[in-house]
Amino acid sequence: MDEVTRVTMERKERKQIYALVLVSILGLLWLGAYAAHPKKRVSERIFLVHADNLRYNEFEQPDAQRLSGKVHFRQGGMNMYADSAVYFQAANSFEAFGHVRILQGDTLSLVGEQLYYDGEAMLAQIRRNVILRHRKQVLRTDSLNFDRLYDVGYFFNGGQLIDGQNDLTSDWGEYYLGEQKASFNFNVKLKNPKFTLTTDTLHYNVRTKWAEVQGPSNIYHGKDVVYTERGYYNSEKEVYRLSNVSKRTELYHNAITHNGRITDYESRLLGDSLVYEKDDKMKVFGHAFYEDKKNRGQLMGDYGEYHEDLGIAMATGNALAKEYSQGKDTLFVHADTLRLYSYDLETDKPKTKDTKNIYRVLHGYFHVRSFRDDVQAVCDSLVFNSQKKLLTLYRDPIVWSDNRQVLGEEINVFTNDSTIDSIHVDRQALLVEQLQTDSAIVYNQITGQQMRSYFVNGQMDHNEVQGNVCIVYYPLDKDSVLDNVVYAETSKLRMTLANKKLKRIWGPATTGTVYPVALAPSDKTILPNFAWFDYIRPLNKSDLFNWRGKKKGSELKIMPRREAPLQHFSKD
Repeated sequence: MDEVTRVTMERKERKQIYALVLVSILGLLWLGAYAAHPKKRVSERIFLVHADNLRYNEFEQPDAQRLSGKVHFRQGGMNMYADSAVYFQAANSFEAFGHVRILQGDTLSLVGEQLYYDGEAMLAQIRRNVILRHRKQVLRTDSLNFDRLYDVGYFFNGGQLIDGQNDLTSDWGEYYLGEQKASFNFNVKLKNPKFTLTTDTLHYNVRTKWAEVQGPSNIYHGKDVVYTERGYYNSEKEVYRLSNVSKRTELYHNAITHNGRITDYESRLLGDSLVYEKDDKMKVFGHAFYEDKKNRGQLMGDYGEYHEDLGIAMATGNALAKEYSQGKDTLFVHADTLRLYSYDLETDKPKTKDTKNIYRVLHGYFHVRSFRDDVQAVCDSLVFNSQKKLLTLYRDPIVWSDNRQVLGEEINVFTNDSTIDSIHVDRQALLVEQLQTDSAIVYNQITGQQMRSYFVNGQMDHNEVQGNVCIVYYPLDKDSVLDNVVYAETSKLRMTLANKKLKRIWGPATTGTVYPVALAPSDKTILPNFAWFDYIRPLNKSDLFNWRGKKKGSELKIMPRREAPLQHFSKD
């Protein structure tokens, strides 16, 4: 044997070995896959139990027996009935016609007008006016294949499953009798007295009443429209779960959604995961967004809650509220937690399910920052009343407007449709106005226990201050030349302005001094509680999320209120 022949034979032998190994591996894989879905039982022979008439013609159809009149077949525990049939005994199969019925135990019945049954595959193909009854469930279709081997029936020409109050329809579907589960595909609709659901893919658990939808889906619940790309609904518990695969999922009005969205004529609710409970309370996980279209407001955050009947909403995690009911200017509010409450416009009582006209009250807690073009603020907690157009700030609040800054223990900002109407400050009030001249930057300052500032067309018109009033004021001449500074003390002050300049000032028993700027003592140009917090001021709506606190030592110290002394009266 020459070398070429020997090498050629070795190559052939190696190829044969490789092929044998490959076939063996594929065979093992096939056996493993087959073992993972084993047949539940071995097929049995079909027995003809009864027929009124039997006709056989070996010349026409030697492998067929023609039966008529009360035809009855049996295979294992299943009985099959028909008006007539063609029985293929050798092939272990038959065709049946007329009033076809299949009974299996006391839990399953199948009726139709035509049946082909393969006894070897244990597969029944039923056609025309098919009704499958299993326990309390009823499946209606025009064409159904029932696989006895795996206890599954599937339809492909439209079908309807009725389970209690749930009515499910689709173009194609499967029903697993053993697991009591069903899958529906294409033009799926789930109807219930309380809602209607439309989708392309739905999986339904008969035992638990949970329905899972996949793909773009809508749930119509009263005036609400719930949109999701993946969701769950429980008709028994009345809960939706609307969830995002990549996000946290939770229970929601017996439903779950991926990229969930709930809308009605007056509002909409969006989020990665939505939970809608039967008392109309909703939870939102990931990119929570609520919009009140009628009252022109929005609330958003990483997590949110909304109670539809009561009109209560909450947001945390990058929480932001937008209020734009007062015209073109939008008020933006950020806080660690934002809560929105609704009240009856006529009675001022909390909203109920039957309330028609409402107004909103927004509460912000911790690290509060707000921005509007004409006013900005920071504080520890905030309340905004949309009816009164009142913004109230608590605990170390600061308000800015134009080149002015207001401090105090509590600040109330009244607005009109587009601008500030007035600012009321209670306790430790301080108004600072920054003046920038060619020679220097100076600050007009007014402090007292109470302060009321009133605005016209966005500009301060007059100011009223009461209680231990101190003033530092820099009068400017026509050329904005800085020459003098006024320091004064009084118990009450009223000042009016025109074109951003002091027009008139009045106060009873006022003591004061006018100093040349260059010779003024430092304690007469800077009040003891003076501070300029420009580094804290929100610059725009995006800057609201950047918390900047006061520098250490500059926090407002709450002054205790004095109590009235006890009075003792004699009996005389």
